[in-house]
Amino acid sequence: MKVRTMAEMMQSGENPEILFWVGCAGSFDQRAQKITKAFATILDKVGVNFAILGKEEACTGDPARRAGNEFLFQMMAYQNIQILNGYGIKKIVTTCPHCFNTLKNEYPELGGNYEVLHHASFLQQLLDEGKIKIKEGGNFKGKKISYHDSCYLGRSNNIYEAPRKVLEALDSELVEMKRCKSNGLCCGAGGAQMFKEDEPGDKRINIERTDEALATGASVIAAACPFCNTMMTDGVKNREQENTVAVLDIAELIAASME
Repeated sequence: MKVRTMAEMMQSGENPEILFWVGCAGSFDQRAQKITKAFATILDKVGVNFAILGKEEACTGDPARRAGNEFLFQMMAYQNIQILNGYGIKKIVTTCPHCFNTLKNEYPELGGNYEVLHHASFLQQLLDEGKIKIKEGGNFKGKKISYHDSCYLGRSNNIYEAPRKVLEALDSELVEMKRCKSNGLCCGAGGAQMFKEDEPGDKRINIERTDEALATGASVIAAACPFCNTMMTDGVKNREQENTVAVLDIAELIAASME
């Protein structure tokens, strides 16, 4: 795939409509790279002019701040803000709720003011505008899909409807877990928990959440966060259901169902 960087765009005197912020998981995690690819494919197909920062993109600093290293967070944030402001970036779309939350809510106080969208909201916009066309009798027509609310998308930013609207476009049956929306249960990776061992307890939180998803009888667990995806995939493997239940990002579901 040919995805242009901001540096290449600037050289040819162009400005992208959006900057696609890939994030650490989307760049380095093999599973999350597929989500990045799916989203870039959608943008390509609908003709959105976009660019990435490439090697100039650093971690937003979210895990550092959540883990209590404020100094490291501010260093990383300032570095990113300098690059973003240097390019005159106005609009950012990201597939990671952690990056989304940090860029949208925490960068402004450090001088980084941008219009930031999560890909769930952006995909909903593209669907509403009729730019994304779903093929008749797509791969997920009539299938049961259960959507897991990411904490940083749901409770932190009140985005509950956009991902569900995106899933509705697939003509599938959306089945909710007993804890959903503002009452949703964390997958166990937020707040920098992704990068440390869990504290002792009698059940791992991602197993608890996966059990709730499996109880719905859904054949697809939809997520909108690379961390949630990892945790739910591990849970499905732990319950030996990987042959019957798929864990997919909403971008992958749309990319597989487009005309």
